[in-house]
Amino acid sequence: MAKQTPFYHIHQKAGAKLVDFAGFEMPVQYKGIKAEHKAVRESVGIFDVSHMGEFYIHGPEALDLIQKVTVNDASKLTDGKAQYTCMCYEDGGIVDDLIVYKLYDDAGYIAVVNASNIKKDFDWITQNNSFDAEVINQSDNTCLLAVQGPNSIDTLQKLTDLDLSDIGFYSFKMGSLAGIENIVFSATGYTGEKGFELYFDKNIADPEAIWGAIIEAGEEFGIEPCGLGARDTLRLEMGYALYGNDITKNTHPLEARLGWITKFDKGDFIGKATLQQKKEEGLNRRLIGFMVEGKRNIPRQGYELQNQDGEPIGEVTSGTMSITLGKGIGMGYVDKSYADEGTEIQLVIRNRTAPAVITRPPFINQ
Repeated sequence: MAKQTPFYHIHQKAGAKLVDFAGFEMPVQYKGIKAEHKAVRESVGIFDVSHMGEFYIHGPEALDLIQKVTVNDASKLTDGKAQYTCMCYEDGGIVDDLIVYKLYDDAGYIAVVNASNIKKDFDWITQNNSFDAEVINQSDNTCLLAVQGPNSIDTLQKLTDLDLSDIGFYSFKMGSLAGIENIVFSATGYTGEKGFELYFDKNIADPEAIWGAIIEAGEEFGIEPCGLGARDTLRLEMGYALYGNDITKNTHPLEARLGWITKFDKGDFIGKATLQQKKEEGLNRRLIGFMVEGKRNIPRQGYELQNQDGEPIGEVTSGTMSITLGKGIGMGYVDKSYADEGTEIQLVIRNRTAPAVITRPPFINQ
């Protein structure tokens, strides 16, 4: 039976269309994907993302454990900072992508992982934990709301004494929200817009009261509750990878445009030797973005990509109609000889082809 987040009854009352996602009953849309997408791009929207996983990692060797299982250099993190990273298997395949937060006062770290990978990730970290470190799965107790869009700061500032404009990108502070203490305000998100992800313990704060306070504060800006549908169209316009689509155990960070988070000079980590070898040998394929000509040509996962002679060169991993641009956009892996920006390719849509061009994400100017 699918699990429910603490905001489930709010979604029901709002008339959300609910679907099973990663074992949770989650809202895919409320008013509609287009309206929710535009609210985030132009004003402010609120997402329930409490299905995500949160692991608290602490102890004298917590950093050593994180360094072993992730590819980025977590030693660079200072108190109140966050870092995008990923975990790999020994063969370089991606276990998951995640965000690591360094807590204040030597309290350790929080690793935030994808909902569909909670058990797999927890098992992977714990089985590789040969250190004096403890890993605690707090996913079921943690609420997570994402308030995103140009008016997100003005909305949330009404509810807190923190100076939200002082929290830099990939930084966080703890403070009160609507009279509730110990809320984490993290300047992170999956939309490309300004915004915050708010973490709090459902046993300490009243989730529905917090949701209601944010909705009321954002009323003057036309705040919209947003579902997974808009979350997907927003992230794809930015070219952000989605685990299960664009990155999987069968892809590695270097070909997935994640070489910038893969720090070979930080010391040993799981998958390092294989990734170094792949780097030296050169990549066979790369994850690319592309834009399709024609308003009705919408790329979908699994569609074939061809060169102009009709030869297969790869396939789509994520695709949608860009609500901002009004044309099809997508991502996919192609043979490296076709991966340069501006290369003209073809998208196969059922029994026909549509012209497309390799385009480096983000697809919209932010």
